[in-house]
Amino acid sequence: MRGVVTERTLEKRKTGSANKARARQMRRKPVSMEKLFWSMVRNRKLGGYKFKRQFSIGPYIADFVCLEEKLIVELDGPFHVGRKAYDEARDAFLHAQGFRVIRLTNDYFAGDAATALMIVKHALETSTPSP
Repeated sequence: MRGVVTERTLEKRKTGSANKARARQMRRKPVSMEKLFWSMVRNRKLGGYKFKRQFSIGPYIADFVCLEEKLIVELDGPFHVGRKAYDEARDAFLHAQGFRVIRLTNDYFAGDAATALMIVKHALETSTPSP
């Protein structure tokens, strides 16, 4: 006999389904900086590391994630202005899941993409062991 599905499980499923649909939509219509970053890291172009874009993790969607090294790269545009508390809570959740998070502003990435990619590559190569 199967157990009863709890309300919490149903809510998680509902959130997960909504996140998957939203992530799919975001992959289809990326903002310009995400498009540029993706062109530079897709197909293992950055040091042989595989990235996924708009990847659902719990109740959140990460811009880019390297699952192998548990590294998330967030490109923050104007949407993130005034959302510091939300981003901190989000980062805390992701850290609790074992991920490291790098946040780069769109302006920084647009102004110096080469240095931004060096920062990401350095983070990939200096992964910290899981506890």
